[in-house]
Amino acid sequence: MASFIRLYEDNPNPKDVRKVVEVLNDGGVVIYPTDSVYGIGCSIDKARAVERIGLIKSEKIEKTNFSFIFCDLSQISEYTKNLDNTIFKLLKRNLPGPFTFILEANNNIPKLFKAKKKTIGIRVPDNNIIREIVRELGHPIMTTSVLDDDEIIEYTTDPELIYEKYQDLVDLVINGGYGNNEPSTVVDCTGPEPEIIREGIGQLL
Repeated sequence: MASFIRLYEDNPNPKDVRKVVEVLNDGGVVIYPTDSVYGIGCSIDKARAVERIGLIKSEKIEKTNFSFIFCDLSQISEYTKNLDNTIFKLLKRNLPGPFTFILEANNNIPKLFKAKKKTIGIRVPDNNIIREIVRELGHPIMTTSVLDDDEIIEYTTDPELIYEKYQDLVDLVINGGYGNNEPSTVVDCTGPEPEIIREGIGQLL
């Protein structure tokens, strides 16, 4: 059964942050708050954990829309290519924030994600809990949204209900308060001009 811990965004307890990082380093799967919907993720270098998330979401790894969560912009160039000045300024204006920016991936992306994808989704959420976890981990985590089975309610916002549903499927659930029920805005930056391909909670600056 998964652990269930409470973390506060204005001051995430460093001891609890380290506990989450230990779970990630051990190949665990974690559910956490972001600045949009709750996310489910793992360390990008733990292949078995990535496969577990695919099973939880009943999707093939190649078809699942994964993004990477970074703590800030400093690591992004390690995993992307052709990050020109215009795109970097766009990221700087809007991050941290509820956006997923799609960029061209480079060879530092773990092989597991390379199936046929040459792009990477970038997230730097405006949420201290998940950013502190990624900072402590030292590299990005792979993330995808926690979906609801309900046809009307697409995302579960109550962490206690999320725990009830996922306690036997994941290793740890973070209660970071109620989440949003609207996902991030997705912006494709791989073409001649940035293009919004999913309208979400973020308003692009």
